[in-house]
Amino acid sequence: MSELLNTATYDAGIYAPVPDERHDTDLTVVGRIPAELHGVFAQNAPNPAYPLPGFGHWFDGDGMVHAVQIEDGRASYRNRYVATEGLAADRAAGAARQGGILMPFDPTSDTPDKDTANTDLVWHNGRLWALWYLGGQPYGLDPVTLETQALGEWGGPAAAHPKVCPETGELMFIDFSLYRQPWLSYGVLSREGKLVHRQAVDIPQPTFMHDIGITRNHTIFLDLPMTWDQDKVKVGKRRIRFQPETPSRFGIVPRHGGPVRWFETDACYAYHSINAWEETDADGTVVHLTACRIEDPIPTTPHETEPEIPRLTFLRLHPLLHKWTFHLGTGAVTSTRLDDVPTEFPRMNDAFLGRKSRYSYNPRIAPLPTLAFDGLVKYDAEGGSRAHSFGGQLGGEAVFVPRPGATVEDDGWLVGFTHDRTNNASELRIVDASTMDAEPVARISLPRRVPFGFHAAWVPGAEIGSPA
Repeated sequence: MSELLNTATYDAGIYAPVPDERHDTDLTVVGRIPAELHGVFAQNAPNPAYPLPGFGHWFDGDGMVHAVQIEDGRASYRNRYVATEGLAADRAAGAARQGGILMPFDPTSDTPDKDTANTDLVWHNGRLWALWYLGGQPYGLDPVTLETQALGEWGGPAAAHPKVCPETGELMFIDFSLYRQPWLSYGVLSREGKLVHRQAVDIPQPTFMHDIGITRNHTIFLDLPMTWDQDKVKVGKRRIRFQPETPSRFGIVPRHGGPVRWFETDACYAYHSINAWEETDADGTVVHLTACRIEDPIPTTPHETEPEIPRLTFLRLHPLLHKWTFHLGTGAVTSTRLDDVPTEFPRMNDAFLGRKSRYSYNPRIAPLPTLAFDGLVKYDAEGGSRAHSFGGQLGGEAVFVPRPGATVEDDGWLVGFTHDRTNNASELRIVDASTMDAEPVARISLPRRVPFGFHAAWVPGAEIGSPA
């Protein structure tokens, strides 16, 4: 088995943690920051405060948020740890108390994994919410100071990738467990952050549910056949399993709860959805979902046979743009690959979330042993694509920021961190989303390297300081 894995460590290179928290103003800018661009770009990333016992993985590590605030053509940088309960306990002990996902654990514990809040950020009701991929306590941050201000009262834990409806302001989320039932639960928060619905959802086995989709009237669950080997879990070990003989299941539930309608199709896995929307035909409602689909997420050959396809230890990353269509009237499912270029961490203009949209912006996977991105691909649902290269640098997720008052879907900028390995430096890159020009609109030099991280959010300047 060991010859199938990428055994790279995640404490060096682009993944290496940074040692301190800081605040720097008047950052150097190459080009010109658009005068209309006002707000905060923030990204969540693992950053172990203490060395982990045993083997570490990129998914381990305390959540640290790195942010650039832009106002009046000037920029400042700040980074802060998410003040989780787990981090506070480690600081009291002066050491990391738990190993990561590659290490044995106590299966009888109520907290078999450390909730690091290191995965996602979502802006809702006046706060940035830091969330964890395995489902944990939502932590509310001030978007400027990044100080942890509140614990989310969401009726229980919540996983990464909730979706905020641009029309109602409601936030839809899931939680899942790989250890005990309920395996899945679903909830809705009001625009004001109040829990208005939460229900347990019956599924046949625990699976990794990393993302959801929303339409104007429905939420979509991705119950895909990847999980931990439950026999290993019982003895305190984790081994990833993919079940190619088990169909993928997509559950569609009315937004405010009720019976779930399940659709089955070929086995696969998808970490991240892009958008979902609904239409009607002669037979009733039709729901569409786009995402980055992986045929088989577990390696079956030694890495040297396909070195251009990255691996995260036990995971093989070859995701391709894909679309599913679910016919609620007939129960039929269609599944279509849309491209052959491997991309991940997709984003879109969130003003169109849940409605039919035209564009998505997908970081292009670099042909390296571990996951990194070397550019962005802009996909046009009406045909074609256009790429922006990072010019030899490596980058992460890019958030779409609409131009104030824009009436066209792609009128805005893509904002995200990139990393130059030659001088071990990072910058914030601002790209014209409509043209995807090779030369960025602006490049903001950061005072320190930012570790390769997970997911990001944009907080509009007009909403900073809004009541929570």
